[in-house]
Amino acid sequence: MTSRRNVLHDRFFNAAISGDRPAARQIIDEAIEADCSAEQILSQLIWPALENIQNLHRHDQLSRLAHHFATRLIRQLVDQLQMRLERKPQRGSKVLVVSGDEDSEELAAQIGADLLEADGYSVHYAGGGIANDEIIAQIADAGIEKLVIFAVIPATVPQTRLLIDRLHEIGAAPRIQIIVGGGVFNRADGLAEEIGADLWAHDPAELVDVINEQSDRRMTAEQRTVGRKRRLKRDEAA
Repeated sequence: MTSRRNVLHDRFFNAAISGDRPAARQIIDEAIEADCSAEQILSQLIWPALENIQNLHRHDQLSRLAHHFATRLIRQLVDQLQMRLERKPQRGSKVLVVSGDEDSEELAAQIGADLLEADGYSVHYAGGGIANDEIIAQIADAGIEKLVIFAVIPATVPQTRLLIDRLHEIGAAPRIQIIVGGGVFNRADGLAEEIGADLWAHDPAELVDVINEQSDRRMTAEQRTVGRKRRLKRDEAA
């Protein structure tokens, strides 16, 4: 079984980086015919391939052309699989999903958004390139209860840190839960806690699980390192 799975993964990866759209669609069809659910295909086939593509590209072991072939093709497949996801009853909880600017970050966030929506959450998916002030305004205006941020590359972390700091500093949504995920948080142990995230997940499937299982978890002001020096100075001045 493991051998067959590895062969399928290799076939899909090779089809993605070569831009072989018919071959990639055929592999998805084979998985569906084998009674794999859309969630399983997203989390056990597409997500590992995307992570592999991200890692190779980050280490300059994959050409820009191959990276573009893969991310564009995978986005198309993710869009199609979203329609096949099993829908659960509405939970009455609003989630905003954003990401870094990289294509792979947006793709990771999109998979997370699709799985959360299928699980019953009311999801607003913005992707990357959104200014922090706009994100904060949307959180306040739409009554967002959970903010999910996907970051694959280290360059996205400072902006994420500033966003979390600003949210807590102005108190626009004091009970919001902040969840981070993606490659950079998987590679740097403790980074999610350091920047003040309430929860973190290795992949989109785990994202749904941790939010469901720890919906009330919030970092305290003392646990957050983000903005700690600024808070101490403000307290001393008072």
